[in-house]
Amino acid sequence: MDAEANVTDEDLRRFVLDGLDEDERRLEREELPLLDEAERQGRLRVLRTDDRQGLVLVPGPAQAMTERTPVPFEEKARWLREEVEGTGNHDVLRLLAAAYDTRHGWQEEWRPTPVAG
Repeated sequence: MDAEANVTDEDLRRFVLDGLDEDERRLEREELPLLDEAERQGRLRVLRTDDRQGLVLVPGPAQAMTERTPVPFEEKARWLREEVEGTGNHDVLRLLAAAYDTRHGWQEEWRPTPVAG
């Protein structure tokens, strides 16, 4: 039986939301949030949209063409929480879950599948 078949989107969603909660506590303690660490490592990136009215999540070390300033954690966390609560996209949930691969409860089968380039 495929291990991934046992993983529900709700499991992923809960894991990511718990990770965001933990990151908020880390920030309060003046520690680097795990999400920001994942961005620094080039595993994912949260960027402003071209019209600067929203945010977009992309895999890998993407760089905005005109923007070099990182999106503040509080803004990312608010937006990601809304996205996670409302998405049914399994790949998005896996990408975000991978930012928390050092947290208790991480499951290796959640790791995103690399995109062939």
